[in-house]
Amino acid sequence: MSHSPVEPGPPVLRLASTGTLTPGLSVAEVLGVPSLAGARLAAGRAGLGRVVRRLNVLDAPDVRVKPDELLLASGRVLRAVRLADLAARGLAALAVRAGRPGEAPPARLIAEADRLGVPLILLPAGTGFDEVLNQVLTGILNRQAAVLARTEEVHRALVQIVLCGGGVQEVVAEVAAVLGVPVALLDGDGRVLARAGRPDLAAAPPGSPAVPVLAGGFDHGRIVAHGALGDTDLGILERAATVAALVVTKQQAVAAVESKYRADFLRDVLAGRAGDDDQITAHCAGFGWDLDRRLAVVVAELDARPDGTTQTRADERAAQDRLTAAWTAAARRRDPGAAVASFAHEVVALVGTDQGVDEDAAALAAALAAEAAAQFTEQGTTARTFSTGVSRTVAGPSGLPEAYEQAGTAVRVGRRLHGPGARAHFDGLGVYRLLSLVPDPAELHAFVRETLGDLAAGDDPEMEDLRRTLQELLETNLNVAETARRLHFHYNTLRYRIGKLERMLGPFTRDANLRLNLTLALHVLRMRGI
Repeated sequence: MSHSPVEPGPPVLRLASTGTLTPGLSVAEVLGVPSLAGARLAAGRAGLGRVVRRLNVLDAPDVRVKPDELLLASGRVLRAVRLADLAARGLAALAVRAGRPGEAPPARLIAEADRLGVPLILLPAGTGFDEVLNQVLTGILNRQAAVLARTEEVHRALVQIVLCGGGVQEVVAEVAAVLGVPVALLDGDGRVLARAGRPDLAAAPPGSPAVPVLAGGFDHGRIVAHGALGDTDLGILERAATVAALVVTKQQAVAAVESKYRADFLRDVLAGRAGDDDQITAHCAGFGWDLDRRLAVVVAELDARPDGTTQTRADERAAQDRLTAAWTAAARRRDPGAAVASFAHEVVALVGTDQGVDEDAAALAAALAAEAAAQFTEQGTTARTFSTGVSRTVAGPSGLPEAYEQAGTAVRVGRRLHGPGARAHFDGLGVYRLLSLVPDPAELHAFVRETLGDLAAGDDPEMEDLRRTLQELLETNLNVAETARRLHFHYNTLRYRIGKLERMLGPFTRDANLRLNLTLALHVLRMRGI
């Protein structure tokens, strides 16, 4: 077996703008230092790319080896060396000084080095270990200094981007240029927020280096490099994630201030204290809102959790923010001039109606609610629902305060009637719209008890059955045959029940006012939350 000497060459220590720069010297670079000019590679050529970060002298077979270490040894200790054990502990390379000119390492050691891919370097007789240690350590320190300089240079460039008002796209572009690989910033749901490199590269391949973007205890996503990275480049990616978190936090802070300003102005509009129509229209145009047309007000409110538990204030705020984002996206797709804002416990949207009629507003609001619900579910909030209320159509800003009241009434009454996830139009509330105007629920409770008596008991199966019979009778305008058919009763059975109901409630079959009171009481019972 013949081994040719490796051509010596100076280690590359300059700062590169792209490519991988490791905080150490490869074995091939170590062979290029002047003190190893006469050295030759005896075995383990496959390990020339191993990185050397530290050195030690093997003066005993049981020396403690550290990862990425180059061991210098004399021929007298080689007989007891177990190279497999040293390799398992992270040995980078073994340099052996010959006892006399022409002396070669044992054949067993050469074969083992080739099998393990551990470079076995044969030093000329008389090579001074101190000189080798000095020159290689100097090279390692120079390389580490270059790595630090490059990392700091990248960090300064990224910070400068932030100070100059740049966004995540500029940060990603800078990192991609430095690393020489495509880089993408993904949000928490895996959607691409910014990318640089190959424009058609949307998703990171499996195993791509990724660093989370964390700030303020929140996970804003991750920054991903589409290619293999060394330790130094991974450190640069981590620096980029920190800077990206700073940019995202800054953008969120700016967006929060702008959102609050818009929400405060919209609140003034809905309260009727924002000025005349021309002033409101001109001011809203600066926000991208078009209020100079026929509009409907839509109010969406988060429902209580289905399991009855309460969330922390931070979780509730996060759910409200997701609801706002879902409604904003849905409204802007359907109506680019729509105004959407988040108040304390609701999201308000002002959307234009093409036909200017209430049926059109109801259909548009139903479509928006469906789109927002789909996006709200996609964002991982399947445990939460929201209810929606829609106002009548108004001609301009002056009618918005009344429309806002209508939408608020619709969402509250709709939830009472139909439960969580209800969608109600103000004109579809009927008599419930009037009942909702009663300010004191205790009055409604008292009216139900006085009108229905024992029939108001909700936990008695017999009373509940009689109450259903009464409701069907009133809905069929006292048509006994039709009521019996609906309830699947015999005609005589229903006649008996009518007699029992009249003994409890009074002669409702002959008293129209009593029938009205009974109908209203049954409607109140249907209103959940009263």
